[in-house]
Amino acid sequence: MSNDLFSQFKPKTRKKTKKKVGFEAAGTLFDKFKLKDKGGYITQEFQDFGYRLAIELDDLKRVGLYMRMAKLEKRAILERALSFISDSNARSKSRLFMWKVKQLKLEKEQGEVDNKKKKTSKSNGNKGIEKGLF
Repeated sequence: MSNDLFSQFKPKTRKKTKKKVGFEAAGTLFDKFKLKDKGGYITQEFQDFGYRLAIELDDLKRVGLYMRMAKLEKRAILERALSFISDSNARSKSRLFMWKVKQLKLEKEQGEVDNKKKKTSKSNGNKGIEKGLF
């Protein structure tokens, strides 16, 4: 059980002094141990994904931006853009990533507009028949 609570404690290095016999103050009981630093306050899955994006793109200055994108944007778009970036040798992977996300969003919007046009043209063609005009 290496992941239990007690495995997180590390003994602090202290100067050797004479041990006093008797009771210790309550505040000094845990001075011998310190917890490992986990390095952040990531509590949600999208925060983890945003942080992994920032690491992958070598852009740790803008971790907050990637966390926000992970929260608001569709995961499929972000993953497709990331897979596109992983194969490239660009100087600025973050710029290329943002460009690809923008391009994928535009493609998706154009596809939705085309689908709406097809649906409206089909429904408009049937209205004349229903009213008895033909």
